[in-house]
Amino acid sequence: MNTVSRKALASVALAAASLLVLSGCASPKPGAGYIECGVSDEGSWTDKSFNESVMDGMKKAKDEFGVELKSAESNSSEDFAPNLQSMVDGKCNVIIAVGFNLVDAVNTAAEANPTFNFVTIDGWSNGATNLKPVNYKMSQSSYLAGYAAASYSKSKVIGVYGGMKISAVTEFMDGFYYGAKAYEKETGTPVTVLGWDTKEGDFIGGFAPNDPAGKTIAAGQLSAGADVLLPVGGDQFGALSEAISEAGVDAKMIGVDKNWTVANPEYKDLMLTSIEKRMTQAVYDIVKAAAVDKTAFTGDAYMGTLANNGTDISDTTFLDDALKAKLAELKAGIIDGSIDPLS
Repeated sequence: MNTVSRKALASVALAAASLLVLSGCASPKPGAGYIECGVSDEGSWTDKSFNESVMDGMKKAKDEFGVELKSAESNSSEDFAPNLQSMVDGKCNVIIAVGFNLVDAVNTAAEANPTFNFVTIDGWSNGATNLKPVNYKMSQSSYLAGYAAASYSKSKVIGVYGGMKISAVTEFMDGFYYGAKAYEKETGTPVTVLGWDTKEGDFIGGFAPNDPAGKTIAAGQLSAGADVLLPVGGDQFGALSEAISEAGVDAKMIGVDKNWTVANPEYKDLMLTSIEKRMTQAVYDIVKAAAVDKTAFTGDAYMGTLANNGTDISDTTFLDDALKAKLAELKAGIIDGSIDPLS
């Protein structure tokens, strides 16, 4: 019988230990060393809406690519410029400014810091090549939601109201209006849209979550017969659900920005659908392109559409098979250009 020397055994043990050490040393993730940064609009990163959708994209990039994440919350408009400057001071590779309200501050910051890369969500660039606008054709998905609302409604009265009368809000309202009117034209069934006629309508006056002014508007629309309501103002769904409960009516809500049935399951019995502005995916894609794919950053705009899956409506149990088939047909028509969601 062959015997193994102590020296040989020691060599085998040393080799095994070395393999264990090596196996424990994971390779660095592809985005290591890249710093992504975000500055919120007024409100928190956990607002269950606009800011949170962007943060979800940054967190996803951090977890998958190993990028470093820095962020600053804005409690008022006075925080915008200082928060952006803090990100510049933090040597961020990309600085994402969330929301229309930051557009002036982020343009100023981009122009003052041409070697830094900036992204403006729902904003625009005044010409700085280091500032990428991220926008969405929300009229496309809102058109689908308007058609769905008109189809589902028993009273054939539906309502919509906004946070403020700005283009980022009224584009939702326009698409919703024209989608409902498309149902009216197709079926010959009159549909009343409360709160917006493509020119004037009902607005809260801001975007504070669950604003009492929004609840008052909702109560008025419910009393006028609306049984499907769309608030375009971030998280207004607690106030709206209270208005529905207090009115004692069978009514449904339509979410905005995120899939509210998934994000807030407490509302699933009230949520007809949600009009998704898929900011999470856009932010993730922008960071991946720069940190992982090493694609040169440009100021070319990103536009989310039905065609590139940047926006859509959420599936729910309230959308039956026949309605889903019709919505798929409308979606295809919007994508191929045969349907104009703004007419």
